[in-house]
Amino acid sequence: MAYNQQLADRVRKALARRQGVAEEKMMGGLCFMLRGNMCCGVVNDDLVVRVGPERYDVALAEPHARPMDFTGRPLRGFVFVGPGGYRTDRGLKDWIQRGVRFALSLPAK
Repeated sequence: MAYNQQLADRVRKALARRQGVAEEKMMGGLCFMLRGNMCCGVVNDDLVVRVGPERYDVALAEPHARPMDFTGRPLRGFVFVGPGGYRTDRGLKDWIQRGVRFALSLPAK
């Protein structure tokens, strides 16, 4: 399983006060689940954020964001964010908040 441990630790810290957060190894990295729904994760050196289909195009317009693509076909509603997008604590927090917002819009599992 290849993922940036330092980034995973930063995500853990950012989500530490939130209730209902769990970690699961999947998609070749580490996913952070909120009430049973994925909100974000780490794959290699990328932050994965589940923004949802309605906010997908807006998220892709952001610097350092690109489609999440494992198989040659992008997974709509999920974006990869490169290191430049989460370099600062504010940048990381903003991206994580997008994932949290979407996860909380879904029914708990």
